[in-house]
Amino acid sequence: MTATLTRRLFGASLAALSAAAMPALARAADKAAKSAGGKPLYKDPAQPIDARVQDLLSRMTLEEKAAQLQGIWLTKAKIHGPNGEFSAEEASRNFPNGLGQISRPTDRKGMKPATVVDAAAGADDGAVGRDALETARYTNAAQKWAVEKTRLGIPLLMHDEALHGYVARDATSFPQAIGLASTFDPELAEKVFAVAAREMRARGSNMALAPVVDVARDPRWGRIEETYGEDPHLCAEMGLAAIRGFQGTTLPLAKDKVFATLKHMTGHGQPENGTNVGPAQIAERTLRENFFPPFERAVKELPVRAVMPSYNEIDGVPSHANRWLLTKVLREEWGYKGSVQSDYFAIKELIARHKLTDKLADTAVMALHAGVDVELPDGEAYALIPQLVKEGRIPQFEVDAAVARVLEMKFQAGLFENPYCDEKTADAKTATPDAVALAREAARKAAVLLKNQKGALPLDGKTIKRLALLGTHAKNTPIGGYSDTPRHVVSILEGLTAEAKAQGFQLDYAEAVRITEQRVWAQDKVNFTDPAVNAKLIAEAVEVARKADVVVMVLGDNEQTSREAWADNHLGDRESLDLVGQQNDLAKAIFDLGKPTIVFLLNGRPLSINLLAERADAIIEGWYLGQETGHAAADILFGRANPGGKLPVSIARDVGQLPIFYNRKPTARRGYLGGDTRPLYPFGFGLSYTTFDISAPRLAKTTIGQGESVKVEVDVTNTGKLAGDEVVQLYVHDEAASVTRPVLELKHFKRVTLAPGARTTVTFEIKPSDLWMWNLDMKRVVEPGDFSILVGPNSVDLKKATLTVA
Repeated sequence: MTATLTRRLFGASLAALSAAAMPALARAADKAAKSAGGKPLYKDPAQPIDARVQDLLSRMTLEEKAAQLQGIWLTKAKIHGPNGEFSAEEASRNFPNGLGQISRPTDRKGMKPATVVDAAAGADDGAVGRDALETARYTNAAQKWAVEKTRLGIPLLMHDEALHGYVARDATSFPQAIGLASTFDPELAEKVFAVAAREMRARGSNMALAPVVDVARDPRWGRIEETYGEDPHLCAEMGLAAIRGFQGTTLPLAKDKVFATLKHMTGHGQPENGTNVGPAQIAERTLRENFFPPFERAVKELPVRAVMPSYNEIDGVPSHANRWLLTKVLREEWGYKGSVQSDYFAIKELIARHKLTDKLADTAVMALHAGVDVELPDGEAYALIPQLVKEGRIPQFEVDAAVARVLEMKFQAGLFENPYCDEKTADAKTATPDAVALAREAARKAAVLLKNQKGALPLDGKTIKRLALLGTHAKNTPIGGYSDTPRHVVSILEGLTAEAKAQGFQLDYAEAVRITEQRVWAQDKVNFTDPAVNAKLIAEAVEVARKADVVVMVLGDNEQTSREAWADNHLGDRESLDLVGQQNDLAKAIFDLGKPTIVFLLNGRPLSINLLAERADAIIEGWYLGQETGHAAADILFGRANPGGKLPVSIARDVGQLPIFYNRKPTARRGYLGGDTRPLYPFGFGLSYTTFDISAPRLAKTTIGQGESVKVEVDVTNTGKLAGDEVVQLYVHDEAASVTRPVLELKHFKRVTLAPGARTTVTFEIKPSDLWMWNLDMKRVVEPGDFSILVGPNSVDLKKATLTVA
């Protein structure tokens, strides 16, 4: 980096800034360092955490500070013995100044020395991940080294993925994030992530790289399955629930909690071309109204201590070099006090992808100044920090601020007092009966009934003589990206086999159509099945179905056809939203038989299922339902569970309709020649085996002041013959404003369960934050005028009242 660029980044002499900041820091540390009995203050749990942080910081060398800002993953051979066990000797030899954290202690990365570090994820060098006991032993050995064999005894953070459950061998697998969003049930999500946290902490991990609170507005993007959908309010509510589950509402962390990491800030979910890491061509007002809210609410409402920037750029500035985003907005405007953890290899990608520089040292300067505290998964650029400080290119105070935030996390986690987990109980705390039962409940609640013509569902096993189950993924169950191998995944075939035995009908299975030859998420190459192979499988399936009374087809995607595209040779985004391969050929052939046919979708992206919507008797959108897929499917198909999930995304008829998100502006969707601007299925849509009536909203007052709130009551009645769930959704529309407003904005929702004939009243409170907007001067205000308050079961079938803000 040139001297000119250095001055442009910092706008002042780095040496002068460092000299000005350090005396005050040193004086504070010296004052705090006095503790009874000669014990270092930072080791005294009775002292305030701020004082402990400053005391420890004052004792650290520059090299020890830099070490706290680095992780280790692909280079874990440097801390391993010959069999992949943790080696204190190797760790001391290669990291004499300690380490900040270990990336994914559950996997076996580093069994072989890494030669290329250009992938964000991948298979564990051909090895199966560690089980509960092995992981607990590994993390305990690593912590013992950090605490007893490094000069200051600073324990380690250990992070793992936990997108829809702990990503580790044998851990409980819940529905994929987009499926959890379909539950519209934050209380359920909180329970799910409490289980994930419990299982993680049992093995020694203390930080989850989740939840993903990206607002996703392009279904071509393979990572849409990792999100809570297209709406900022739903993403915020589900994200807050996940954080409460992971780490609770207060600090220090409880012994069964872990730090949550908000990701990815921001604009990640609407990339140019729908391709991962594409530029986010998003204006500031759109950022503030649609993409910022889940992050802003989380850092303001809960004690979040880790945020991860996104890979993409906004207005020409990659997020990992964006000081406006990470410092001006996140820290100064929102008051965020926690750490910023880099996404995997994102600092290095300022060279490889964004072409901001060709020098690794420059990326360290850019990222640290922008506000990125920690480099993950390995320390490459940040290993250069001591040299860069000595050269005057990085000020000491920036390093100290980043290290202080990392140390605070370690004190808040209680790691200085007890860094260890109980090896004897790690396995017993994994996939416990209550966790498995919760996974089944979540899977049932995640399913969305899209169509149910003439009461095709639920099925009555006593009237069925023969049922044909078709589809490769009825047997070989996909559970989505960022998954490991649970103890047992229940396939739909397994679930319906038990059903057939219990109810006395014949079940016939045929593979029917194969999508890919493998479904290994981390495998780079995707081998699509030869159409000639599928033609034979389809012909066989038709003969099986010909003998049946009822047909259930399992169609959709798998972990290879929609996934994170983390490298040019590992793609996962698609230019089409249609069913992959010959699935529509199978569907047409089966529909032509004239048999009652139910389609059960397992997929990660919203699919343009026009043929299915036209011809199937019933359609269930299951997304990826986790390890209890088969049990949940049987419960739903045979009526033990009544589907009540709602779509967290709009489903397009065709990719040419994109973008199709519901909260559009008034001038969008004028019309197409010979086409339709309406989605195939709208946001918030989902049917039930029963029927509901939702009343018009009743406002406690029809006129309020700009700073006032108002209560809204809505009556919900089950008008059918079965118990079921309905999600009452409340939307707002500003009828006239100084800048254009969306036609609808979801502001509240509530999932309720009602017996046949039962009625309940749901009460919401509309607050100023539900009505505010960013005006012409980019100020957040509530403007006077009329607001439509609309309620209903989805974003289309709504009843209205008018609220006036005076």
